[in-house]
Amino acid sequence: AVDESELLTVPDGWKEPAFTREDNPKGLLEESSFATLFPKYREAYLKECWPLVQKALGEHYVNAALDLIEGSMTVTTTKKTFDPYAIIRARDLIKLLARSVPFEQVFRILQDDVACDIIKIGSLVRKRETFIKRRARLLGPKGSTLKALELLTNCYIMVQGNTVSALGPFSGLKEVRKVVLDTMKNIHPIYNIKTLMIKRELAKDPELRTQSWERFLPKFKRKNLKKRKEPKKKNTKKEYTPFPPPQPESQIDKELASGEYFLKERQKKRKKMEEIKAKQADAIKRRQEERNKAFIPPKEKPVVKTKKASTEKKIDIEAIKEKVKNAKKKKLGALPEEEVKLKMAADEKKKKKK
Repeated sequence: AVDESELLTVPDGWKEPAFTREDNPKGLLEESSFATLFPKYREAYLKECWPLVQKALGEHYVNAALDLIEGSMTVTTTKKTFDPYAIIRARDLIKLLARSVPFEQVFRILQDDVACDIIKIGSLVRKRETFIKRRARLLGPKGSTLKALELLTNCYIMVQGNTVSALGPFSGLKEVRKVVLDTMKNIHPIYNIKTLMIKRELAKDPELRTQSWERFLPKFKRKNLKKRKEPKKKNTKKEYTPFPPPQPESQIDKELASGEYFLKERQKKRKKMEEIKAKQADAIKRRQEERNKAFIPPKEKPVVKTKKASTEKKIDIEAIKEKVKNAKKKKLGALPEEEVKLKMAADEKKKKKK
């Protein structure tokens, strides 16, 4: 009897055995080839690293050709090629090289446990300005967001133009695609990064392998802070009626109603001229009134006369008399000599008694 939990999980450190010549001793029946174009600015770099590309592909018996005139790279199988999937890896290799991924990372695609994913993001957002903002959000300040995503997914990520190139294990590529698409849908990558960090910690616990992780993962709710602006003019739908609207009156019907239809041509012309002259007279009158407005003087405010301060002041004789009496009572200036001598004698007596 084998426990079911052991069957569901892959043992730690297990790797799929490598594909060798013994698995396919007779080689391939047909020759396969893939070609891809590259931009002009990649020409100088490809010239430098092409010997390394040929050497790396030569180990898997795949030929590589660089055409600088046409601006293309071609990979083809040979008679010695035994791995049928080697040409697919070679195709991905030249695709990544054309999309500005450096050779130091590209040659990893030839390993069994490494794959690549090219995510097209150019057509996901309508406005160009919005697309540039969201792409910058994926990179983060000084590339910090992208670096965090690379560490959590164990993938190399390259944002170039309208595409995102990712290189790494299959499980990491799946997470990278989800984060990139969510960012283009206006979901900030920090939310997905937080979830990945929690999942990484939970994966370390062997007891939680068979349990659901939903209770541990954060649930972010979208909040619409700005209310939708209501239009100033609201178009109200009229009630549906099966009957068509009444037919508008023609010019002849209007003339018949007013009686103009029965007038002669001379009378009609005279009437028209009178109407035109009346309109002209009204227009002249209005224009003249507007011109005369400039000559109408503005209303002046009435002048308020200020009361002059009365120069004559009533003199209070009784108050002056009281002031004089009080001044007489007060002793002005120094004391006389006799009074000073008496004071001095009184002070000496007091000191002797003490």
